[in-house]
Amino acid sequence: MNIIIATTKSWNIKNARQFKKNNEGTYNVTIITDKEELTYDKVKAIQPQYILFPHWSWIIPKELYNNFTCVVFHMTDLPYGRGGSPLQNLIERGVRKTKISAIKVDEGLDTGDVYFKKDLDLYGTAEEIFMRASKIIFNDMIPKLLDEKPTPQKQLGEVVEFKRRKPEQSEIKQEFELEKIYDYIRMLDAEGYPKAFIKFGKYRMEFSRASLKNGKIIADVEIIEGDENE
Repeated sequence: MNIIIATTKSWNIKNARQFKKNNEGTYNVTIITDKEELTYDKVKAIQPQYILFPHWSWIIPKELYNNFTCVVFHMTDLPYGRGGSPLQNLIERGVRKTKISAIKVDEGLDTGDVYFKKDLDLYGTAEEIFMRASKIIFNDMIPKLLDEKPTPQKQLGEVVEFKRRKPEQSEIKQEFELEKIYDYIRMLDAEGYPKAFIKFGKYRMEFSRASLKNGKIIADVEIIEGDENE
């Protein structure tokens, strides 16, 4: 069976490589980490049974999902949470537990039929959560999909759509309560994400590695001159 895994972020790439190594002789796995390499011609030459997207931030071309089975792993209990920045939108709304939904890609944004879902806890930093999700996807969900080949079912329930967050939305506001400040820091504390920040005169203070204990936040801070978003 030929499979393509299209993914970004270091933890997913590491797990994809390990999955490929562990399944030599069972699956022919091609790993794509650059969206420019995910072309119809390249995919057609491979003829994959599945194209798997553990973490992908770009629109998947129609000619791919119309001709091949494309599966996205989305970090919400769909149809709740269709759209961008799912982790940050969940934490900002106070959600502590979610699902990872394995869905068949169609023309809508996260509207595809659902193969199955797995539980995911949202404690810790964004990077810790992404790494936890990655293990679930590669160690449990992908093997289940390939071994059992379940038939996807229509999404059921109330549709709630998320919007992709913008860097300026990472600013910590004066009116925030302590727990919300902590959530802002941790939900943005991952590779490739704009860190939570406070403007202080001509400086910008960015926060990471936060802990909330005994009514106070302890965190690392980096002070930058100027505003990188301007």
